[in-house]
Amino acid sequence: MELRVGIGVDAHALAAGVPLVLGGVAIEHPRGLAGHSDGDVIAHALIDALLGAANLGDIGSLFPSADEQYRGASSLDLLWEAYREVRDAGWELANADCVLVGEEPRIGNVRDEMGERLAGALGVEPGLVTVRATTTDGLGYTGRGEGLAAHAVALLRR
Repeated sequence: MELRVGIGVDAHALAAGVPLVLGGVAIEHPRGLAGHSDGDVIAHALIDALLGAANLGDIGSLFPSADEQYRGASSLDLLWEAYREVRDAGWELANADCVLVGEEPRIGNVRDEMGERLAGALGVEPGLVTVRATTTDGLGYTGRGEGLAAHAVALLRR
């Protein structure tokens, strides 16, 4: 069996008047993430981790921000499309781990739902995708509440 690991990182600025979507879950919050699609940093980091592990480029090469067809797109739909490319290349997900970086919102009560939604978009069992969170204790743009970031690791097998 061949194994490959990929890492993905994404960050977006928080902006007023934009819905906040994280891990495919709409979160009640006064600001959302500015982005060409829905700005879901968790899903975007996972897309990059999957594509990186399969040596298929990155989210920008598959879904260019200059392409208007992706404006306002659901990141879960983009995740499904990216994973279809990964599967077509002969890979399947062994597991993925995603970490949200920011002071708020707190996601403890919805992180299992996030993992389930991400796994659902991939068509895999819910236990294969985990979502966690951490803060930077006030440091940097995430610590000042200017934006959110996410990191993801995906392990693929052939």
